[in-house]
Amino acid sequence: MGFLSSLLGNAGAVSSDELNKDYGRLLADGERIEIGFKLIRDVFMFTNKRLILVDKQGLTGRKIDYLSIAYKSISRFSIETVGDFDLDAELKIWISGESAPSIQKKFNKQVNIYDVQRVLAQNVLN
Repeated sequence: MGFLSSLLGNAGAVSSDELNKDYGRLLADGERIEIGFKLIRDVFMFTNKRLILVDKQGLTGRKIDYLSIAYKSISRFSIETVGDFDLDAELKIWISGESAPSIQKKFNKQVNIYDVQRVLAQNVLN
């Protein structure tokens, strides 16, 4: 992921090996990271059981908030692909009971937004 893309708020893909090394202790037995992304200091990962959002807080980033969202709590989601003049794709996720999207993430053009949609569809629709 490029530095400029990161500054613009666009998430780039991170390898599962790197995510397992850094966040493997968060995983339950039998849980595996399917795909993950990094946005400056924050990370979000789709596992085979849930969505995990890692929010590094404060100036040093030593305080970390780990938010887990069970796929059964996701009521709908949408993707917006990259256009001719857009530099990023967008993902929106609605949590049950919410009228507005609870989670919105932008992805740089190196991320295949269809892969993100496929992981969500496989886990939310099962």
